[in-house]
Amino acid sequence: MRILVAWLINALALFLLPYVFPWVTVDSMGAALIAALVLGLINALIRPILFLLTLPVTILTLGLFILVINGLLFWWVGSFLEGFRVAGFWSGVFGAIVYSLITWAIAAIVLPSPRPEPQR
Repeated sequence: MRILVAWLINALALFLLPYVFPWVTVDSMGAALIAALVLGLINALIRPILFLLTLPVTILTLGLFILVINGLLFWWVGSFLEGFRVAGFWSGVFGAIVYSLITWAIAAIVLPSPRPEPQR
């Protein structure tokens, strides 16, 4: 159930993103749902491989290259999905940053963190 709520939160964040950045467009909530699903799959499957392949550059840039990877993946998903478009590379980088911030804020409100049981 929690994964379904997280997917809906990601879709809502994608749907709200064009109100912050006009160079990222989402045509409908259905397109946002599909884009959130594809972004989640890409981040789970391809992003770790890219991270390992670019580990030396990531270390040299003190981790800032991860922003480039996120922006490229965000831009790439916007290039082939119908109804979700990202204008360019820098739009992808800033869109990915704001997308993660919106997702984090909504998840902090909707999904309370589980409290540990007190030890006896």
